[in-house]
Amino acid sequence: MTAKTRVLVVDDEAAILRFLKPALEANGYEMVSAGTVSEALKRVAAEVPDIVVLDLGLPDGDGKDVIKRVREWSDVPIVVLSARDREIEKIDALDLGADDFVNKPFGVGELMARMRTALRHRMQRMAETPVLKLGALEIDSVRHRASLAGQELKLTPKEFELLSFLARHAGKVITHKQILAAVWGPANTEDTQYLRVYVGHLRQKIEERPDDPRIIVTEPGIGYRIAETL
Repeated sequence: MTAKTRVLVVDDEAAILRFLKPALEANGYEMVSAGTVSEALKRVAAEVPDIVVLDLGLPDGDGKDVIKRVREWSDVPIVVLSARDREIEKIDALDLGADDFVNKPFGVGELMARMRTALRHRMQRMAETPVLKLGALEIDSVRHRASLAGQELKLTPKEFELLSFLARHAGKVITHKQILAAVWGPANTEDTQYLRVYVGHLRQKIEERPDDPRIIVTEPGIGYRIAETL
């Protein structure tokens, strides 16, 4: 018998927990819950969940504290589920290490899709491969070559590094700061205009219509998300 994927839902709203439990179980998940920051930290350590669905507004503190503390020792996927829809809240949560952000009110289908993506990313990290295939896009990190539909892309070293980083996180929104720190270093995390220029160059080379991108999608005010299916 295959063990079910365990989900820790951190939310102090009883109605949300009552709604999510049958929905998660119907999709093959086992749900455990916590209603406070302190209980969430204990549950992550004791229950060892496969993924965490986290509300930010908790009675004893901010859910972002859970992200910060958990990321000190665990890479468990964390999907934020919150009524806080301000861009700065999303950016802060993602920069602290959350994998994705879903706004309340939410659709179960969207939440399940974001959870599957976060879980898939973790599996990919655990089994890194030198050649990454994402639909028609293929990236060879050893030979530093990339191709789209069998045609080699003429990329500069920095363009290749940027495309590789985005592709390794396909389907996940990545903040400007995260991209800049990973590709250009932590001293350049405020150079968002510089990043926009490079993304524009990449789109010219990989998008069928650069003015209407389908591969590298802009998350307004936050960052970028590369499509999982090309």
